[in-house]
Amino acid sequence: MTRIHIGAPLTVDTRLELPEAAARHVAQVLRMRAGELLTLFNGAGGEYDAVIESADRRTVQVRVENYREVERESALSLTLAQCVSKGERMDYTIQKAVELGVSAIVPVLSARSVVKLDSERWEKKLEHWRGVVSSACEQSGRTALPHIHPVQRLDAWLAASGDGVRLVLAPGGHHGLKQLPPAQSATLLVGPEGGLSDEEIALALHRGFTGIGLGPRVLRTETAGVAALAALQALWGDLGG
Repeated sequence: MTRIHIGAPLTVDTRLELPEAAARHVAQVLRMRAGELLTLFNGAGGEYDAVIESADRRTVQVRVENYREVERESALSLTLAQCVSKGERMDYTIQKAVELGVSAIVPVLSARSVVKLDSERWEKKLEHWRGVVSSACEQSGRTALPHIHPVQRLDAWLAASGDGVRLVLAPGGHHGLKQLPPAQSATLLVGPEGGLSDEEIALALHRGFTGIGLGPRVLRTETAGVAALAALQALWGDLGG
């Protein structure tokens, strides 16, 4: 069933017009027509069955027919603090983090971050990432959208990162994930393409983070966070069977 995210309240027995991008995807890419079914969700939980009443190249009208209370969110609350990487690498990390059930994503800038934009372009980048989150939720069956925070400097974010289980990926980290006691929530910090500097790792440790390693091989930034999230979900979350 094709799933569409609607950023507005949904109510059974109402009619609505799909947003432009969604309408184009449904009518031009999927070539769906009147009478076919869609699944709608707005991020507030549950899903709605809807039927297409009319469809042309620019406009798709649907009628909401039924609400289904489904739950696919992980009981493990995960926050990914990802140092911004270039282009599709960051998109990939966000997409896969959403698929793996993160609750929130914090893009951060560190000393070795290579992406440098002005405030207006950062806002456009943030809007693009929100679209990546929405699409990943549509594909993966999630009914709640993870919150993606505005871009922050690493030192400022570390100063306000709070309590709880906080992990930083560090080459040669003295702890493995299996050595840590299970938790219901965790924050994971992942460096950029060139990794976190020694000073940044030391600052994270000073702020109460635990340095962890992911084995003997060096992982790229877009691989490291995804691998760690999958491992955390397998150990403490809902990937354990």
